[in-house]
Amino acid sequence: MIISDTGVPDRHISVDEWGGETMLKLEDGWCSAVDRNTFLCTIYENRPWICREFEMDF
Repeated sequence: MIISDTGVPDRHISVDEWGGETMLKLEDGWCSAVDRNTFLCTIYENRPWICREFEMDF
């Protein structure tokens, strides 16, 4: 969940039926903000708390 205003662009946010915001996942489960060529976050400076606290793993 995105629990604070981090500046995540709207195109990377999914809003559920109760208004909760999460990072948008693509149909295959990948985060929409990850560049698949470099495996780097394309919104690193504006990533939500959960992404700052937990490292990406393969």
